[in-house]
Amino acid sequence: MLITGPNMAGKSTYIRQVALLTLLAHTGSFVPATEARVDLTDRIFTRIGASDDLSRGQSTFMVEMSETANILNNATQRSLVILDEIGRGTSTFDGLSLAWSIVEHLHNQVGAKTLFATHYHELTELTGKLKRLRNFNVAVREWNDAIVFLHKIVEGGTDKSYGIQVARLAGVPKEVIDRAKVILRNLEDSELTPEGNVRRSRKQEDRDKLKLVEDSPQLDLFG
Repeated sequence: MLITGPNMAGKSTYIRQVALLTLLAHTGSFVPATEARVDLTDRIFTRIGASDDLSRGQSTFMVEMSETANILNNATQRSLVILDEIGRGTSTFDGLSLAWSIVEHLHNQVGAKTLFATHYHELTELTGKLKRLRNFNVAVREWNDAIVFLHKIVEGGTDKSYGIQVARLAGVPKEVIDRAKVILRNLEDSELTPEGNVRRSRKQEDRDKLKLVEDSPQLDLFG
């Protein structure tokens, strides 16, 4: 499952819940559900949160990549993998490229049951290439320039993160919010100069390039 949706909508809560329910079921405990199917799992791997380890000289991103490397090197087809916002600790293009490749590797080589929460909406294009990948999103509704969280997972992808609305809820000054909206409108369709002016159109061009990315040369685990 590739899960997209706004900040604070519940993506992280949802994927952690799956991990906790799996653990409860494997200990022989009841789970809070009318009905549930929980397959046997050899290990539960998680990569959640953002923290550094300065005492060991590791940045937030280095910690994130070290934990991700552990998952990719040790997870099996019988594992449950929970990944939250992989790639956010570096530049957008680096992060997106790593997240894209990690999704492909988990699908094609590892084969583990995986829940991958992300704000990289470009990854939703992968459902056209990876046969077992499915897009889901956390449902929201917009009302009077605000968002209402519905706390419900529905099938399909989303292409909005509503980060500016969340910043407004947090109390960021109105002039900052208004300026961010102007920049966002330009960024969604264009490349900006340092002054915030439009240089050239790029959003659709970038999406078209991603669709043309060749499939991983490695064999599909179930191919």
